[in-house]
Amino acid sequence: MTNREEAEIQISELDLLSSMFPYEEEFVVTDQLAVAELKHYVENESTEMPSSKVQFILNVKLEVSNASTVEFSMACALPFKYPAVLPEITVRSSLLSRSQQLHLNSDLKTYLMQNCSGEPCMLSAREWVKDHAAAYIDKELSSSSVTASNATQSEVIMFTRLWIYSHHIYNKQKRKNIIDWAKELSLSGFCMPGKPGVVCVEGLQSSCEEFWSRQYKETSSCLWKCLHVSGVSVTSQGTIISAKDTE
Repeated sequence: MTNREEAEIQISELDLLSSMFPYEEEFVVTDQLAVAELKHYVENESTEMPSSKVQFILNVKLEVSNASTVEFSMACALPFKYPAVLPEITVRSSLLSRSQQLHLNSDLKTYLMQNCSGEPCMLSAREWVKDHAAAYIDKELSSSSVTASNATQSEVIMFTRLWIYSHHIYNKQKRKNIIDWAKELSLSGFCMPGKPGVVCVEGLQSSCEEFWSRQYKETSSCLWKCLHVSGVSVTSQGTIISAKDTE
């Protein structure tokens, strides 16, 4: 397929979308100059390729489980070689968390790669969003592809926050260990040196347990005095599953 044929297909698909979704709340071209350049390239047989991609937004309104209406916005860009290459599509909604949005867009891309390679696919992409997007609001999904009839259960992830109290924290090496271990284990939190000393870390339960294990070993080597730890663990859905308070 030549570059001009690909440009003609893009214009035809834009005309189709404009006819099917005539209102701005459904379909709007965000870069009119790019469309004008594309038409000039086709109609005047110019040898100069357009300088920018055609960009537009498709909005899809869906009803979710509580009967309210949610809008999904599909920000689309057509590469110069489209439809020989896939379009660039990012789906967003105010009700999607970052991880839900990543899962949705990853699964949409997988669907397009498997079903629409080399063919105009904007209508297919919109239909996929219409059929599947609402499921991503209801629950966190695993990284596998999602279909309406076979949605996977999300993996339960344990998060923990630990508060560690020490008689004092002055030793520079001890403070360096706290910072280095937290970075290594991808934990967030803070360290308050002085007397008394306080350390707070939070993150995956397994990482917090490893952090506490290392601190406990330091207790045995007399680097820590009067150590006290308390914490709470929750699931990724925010449910408290355990609490501990030990000395």
